[in-house]
Amino acid sequence: MRQKRVDSGGRLDLIAVPPGRVLLADRRTQRTWSVDLAPYALAVHPLTQDDYARLTGERPSASAGGRLPVESVSWWDAVRCCNALSEEQRLTPAYRLDPEAEQADWDADADGYRLPTEAEWEHACRAGTDAARYGELDEIAWYRGNSGERPHEVGGRRPNAFGLHDMLGNVWEWCWDLYDPEVYGTYRVLRGGGWFDEHWSCRASVRRRSHPTLRLEDVGFRPARNLPA
Repeated sequence: MRQKRVDSGGRLDLIAVPPGRVLLADRRTQRTWSVDLAPYALAVHPLTQDDYARLTGERPSASAGGRLPVESVSWWDAVRCCNALSEEQRLTPAYRLDPEAEQADWDADADGYRLPTEAEWEHACRAGTDAARYGELDEIAWYRGNSGERPHEVGGRRPNAFGLHDMLGNVWEWCWDLYDPEVYGTYRVLRGGGWFDEHWSCRASVRRRSHPTLRLEDVGFRPARNLPA
């Protein structure tokens, strides 16, 4: 499959993800639902510590390294960083944020950076496949079985057919969505599995949740952007 890079002003490598339909499932509730997706752009790999420091002036990660994925960032940290990346490139920020009121509004028409929805994340991870993974796990992901129980530099494992690295393993990735607001309130969705997880957590369909204020050593994020239809 031909990979289409998106111009981001030289600051971030982005891949154009084609439109499609994805079927999501939640094992806890046994619920399934389908989502139709317009084209969008997604970062080739999770945001690095160097990029996060450039945008925020902060290096919060527990494991230090410029090319390591940034981790120990909350969902609020991630959406604020997406806005900072938009401002750096003179794009319209996607979010209006009021953390004290736990209020975050997404302008779906904005051309700035944002977190992917979990449907966008899973569609991008699968890259046209129906399997639990887009390749042999040891070739595509850093997980407990091969990571030495630590994160690794981004882009070191084989990418999927869209050209995206580390969709599984290395760090979990924040998504925009609320996990189940009726049961878990403001908890947000995490996807992808991380360096400390067993193999069964590193699958395209696995959903995890966390409170948006929590900062965990195996959780980072990957920016997305809208593309013209």
